[in-house]
Amino acid sequence: MADPLPLPALHATHAGIWLADVTGDAREASRGEAIARAAETPHIILNAPLVGQRLGYPELSGLDLLELFAFVHPARFAVPTAAGLSRALGLEPPASDADAAAALQRIAQRLLAVFDDAEWREREGAWTSNATLHRLGWGWAPLIGSRLERPERGERMLFSRLKQWDESAERPPPRPVLVSPADAGSKLDQLTGRAEAREGQRAMAEAVTGVFAPKPAKGSPNVLLAEAGTGIGKTLAYLAPASLWAESSGGTVWVSTFTKALQRQLDAEGPKLFADPDERAKRIVVRKGRENYLCLLNLEDALQGAFAGRAAVLAQLVGRWAAYTKDGDMVGGDLPGWLPSLFRRAGAAALTDRRGECVYAGCPHYRRCFIERAERSSREADIVIANHALVMVNAARAREDAPGRILFDEGHHLFDAADSTFAVAFGGQESIELRRWIVGPEGRSRGRRRGLAARLMDVASYDEEGARALDAAVEAAKALPSDGWLQRLVEGAPFGPIEALLAEVRGTVYARAKAQEAGYGLETELAEPDGALVSGAAAAVELLDSLGKPLAALARRLEAVLEDAPDWLDAQARARVEGAIRGLSWRRETVAAWIALLARIGGEADPEFVDWLAVERVDGREYDVAIHRRWLDPTKPLAAAVMAPADGVLVTSATLRGGEDWPAADSRTGALHLPGPAAHFEAESPFDYAACAEVLIVTDLRQGDIASLAGGYARLIEAAGGGTLGLFTAIQRLKAVHARIADRLAREGLPLLAQHVDPIDAGTLVDIFRDDPRASLLGTDALRDGVDVPGESLRLVVMERVPWPRPTVLHAARRMAGGGSAYDDRVVRARLAQAFGRLIRRQGDCGVFVVLSAAFPSRLLRAFPGGVPISRVPLDEAIARITERLRVGASAPIELVE
Repeated sequence: MADPLPLPALHATHAGIWLADVTGDAREASRGEAIARAAETPHIILNAPLVGQRLGYPELSGLDLLELFAFVHPARFAVPTAAGLSRALGLEPPASDADAAAALQRIAQRLLAVFDDAEWREREGAWTSNATLHRLGWGWAPLIGSRLERPERGERMLFSRLKQWDESAERPPPRPVLVSPADAGSKLDQLTGRAEAREGQRAMAEAVTGVFAPKPAKGSPNVLLAEAGTGIGKTLAYLAPASLWAESSGGTVWVSTFTKALQRQLDAEGPKLFADPDERAKRIVVRKGRENYLCLLNLEDALQGAFAGRAAVLAQLVGRWAAYTKDGDMVGGDLPGWLPSLFRRAGAAALTDRRGECVYAGCPHYRRCFIERAERSSREADIVIANHALVMVNAARAREDAPGRILFDEGHHLFDAADSTFAVAFGGQESIELRRWIVGPEGRSRGRRRGLAARLMDVASYDEEGARALDAAVEAAKALPSDGWLQRLVEGAPFGPIEALLAEVRGTVYARAKAQEAGYGLETELAEPDGALVSGAAAAVELLDSLGKPLAALARRLEAVLEDAPDWLDAQARARVEGAIRGLSWRRETVAAWIALLARIGGEADPEFVDWLAVERVDGREYDVAIHRRWLDPTKPLAAAVMAPADGVLVTSATLRGGEDWPAADSRTGALHLPGPAAHFEAESPFDYAACAEVLIVTDLRQGDIASLAGGYARLIEAAGGGTLGLFTAIQRLKAVHARIADRLAREGLPLLAQHVDPIDAGTLVDIFRDDPRASLLGTDALRDGVDVPGESLRLVVMERVPWPRPTVLHAARRMAGGGSAYDDRVVRARLAQAFGRLIRRQGDCGVFVVLSAAFPSRLLRAFPGGVPISRVPLDEAIARITERLRVGASAPIELVE
């Protein structure tokens, strides 16, 4: 055993605070002592923002083990806890909180010992990065520098180590082929490794083959709606025929999901399809929107001094990761989700292309660009794993890589995804982003942000008419809102027509909206506008029209340049012009949608849309003023722009019908708006829900009594011994309950995690929850669908009340069109079905679903699977049943299923 690291350690949880001295001896300490010690001497800590929150000392700094892990093992996953890091490094996890402080020292020793390992595969670039980090004052740098041997030869620059992508010929269109049900069944057997697949899984694989038949007529894709209960194994059921069709036709199948968790799960199935890693990398590609990927030009600027302080340290660690990442995905990829949160959001977003400012071939890193590599790889792939939003955007914009065969998993989210994709929002935040995209940096703005003129300077210099259009667009954009616009609205001194309109919008909202003292956003229907609002909209339309015309003229000139192909138009210039045309097309569409929305103010409302005015707020603080437009039925544009042009579409989910009949599923997925009828498939879950699950409706907790609610949650979590997912319909109630019970549970050895409380992203919270069977997690709607935690780590789900829809302007319109209270019931049943689906994920799982609502309507009970016992009981009886069922269920054998 190596000598203890001569550094003290600090560990803090809701159960207490522990200090370990340089010899490794740990003792409990008070909050005041811990803060004083940490201020005097750098301590080894784990997750500084979280520890600082526990101490009530947000300025806490020290030697954060997570930062050291990110340096030593970039692009490697680890659960960010003492136990998680210990397991990742082959150490014995601490047995208790008291042992965790000394465990931090052991983890640090193990990480620092890696530098002596000749087989350390992430060595290249480490010495150079650490030298820069030393100059930046990073606490770990001296300790690393004393152990890391300087390389004999200078290390290659980061960007020269990145793999380049190669141009390839355009892929021919897929051949029309048929996939037989028998072949799909055989492929499924091969993928599952079983001589005979499960009955429901095989039936689904055979049904999905119809999606890959040639389409019968233009605008009439082959559509299958498939409700496959949890445990069927629907992932391999559709991948089997999809992989056969892709191989025999030479085409690409797009598999679309709603959550990152399912994307990771699909990617993990890759070895079953293609065992060879190199072949798998070519045949299966994960695609996301541009804003998810690291921008190498932004990173270069950050590494060369555009970032300062803690943001500069983050840039160096991201640079380490960039050399070893699989695909450059910063959001849900192999960049640890906890890394940006350590820096309190200092700089992470600025390392991606969130403003659409890409210069394409004008970038010195174009041939190494992660975004370009992903786009090109997807054109040659058999299977592309993407999300609903990207698939819809690519199809709606008629992109060259718009999918022809689409498999929508998590299909119950199609309605919501389409609702967001085809929405229009005109407000201060959107306007100022457009101004920045066109005008570029102004005043004291720093960073690489470049305006349209800077991006097209060399191109416009060859074309006088294009240069005039560019100048006109820049001049018109200067009348859009600029920095400080919201403060000017509050002070009653708006600048320009857009800000004047937004001032009228703000005044109208505050005059008409209710609940003005609440901390949430305010809104009111766009109806019966007064004269000032109508005239303000007319002036704004005039300004937007003066902006849209030069943008259109510039796009036409750039298209003409491509057609004429002058001598100066080399491959790089062509790619830059093509990128500019795409960007202009997107912005022109946006401006046109804004004009259509504003032109309706004072005129007749369009029954296809719902329009409203809003003041967006967080905790009572305003951050935007906007006019919103949503489709009353967003599946209409979904069907027209995405599904109709495709050849075949599968929409599948375990809760596709949400407890309703097939017409309801046709309506919610867009199939109702297609010329031909959709095929339907149903396979019930193989789980014996009557034996492994129970629904309890607690009848004696008074709604609105936070003390009783918190006490109920604490007792339920104690009865289950942790492993509880608590779902809330309001963030404030979640925070209030957590504040009351976190310390109590922690003292019992039951850690309590909470979304919107802990300074950790939701994905990492789920990872921690999954890793510790005694932990519990409180969250809101995002966790209702995004948690996939099989086994004993999730054995109790508690909903604090019936998840009724919020009474927004949009919901009121859809409720009126959808049948009043019957529409509410459909929404709630779908939410309950999804929440219950978190509980039983594999054979052997056992759990209880609890709703803390005495007034739970009986008509909602069909949201739960048939046969599940449902009882209305007081809290004491619920606790007794949970104790008994989970004690018995804990001994049940666990059989892993796909």
